[in-house]
Amino acid sequence: MDQKQELQKKLEEIDKQIQETEKQLPAHSVKPPIMQELFELEDQREAIVAQLKELEAR
Repeated sequence: MDQKQELQKKLEEIDKQIQETEKQLPAHSVKPPIMQELFELEDQREAIVAQLKELEAR
């Protein structure tokens, strides 16, 4: 598997994790640990998207 495919697979996994974390969010009184996890996942997602764009620009 090449680097682009690996990054796309990681991106799919993180997207699934984000969806699962968002399901844990209550309508009111969001817990800080859940929000922190969501922010970290979104940061990871952004980093992978940036890497994919860099690979495509080559």
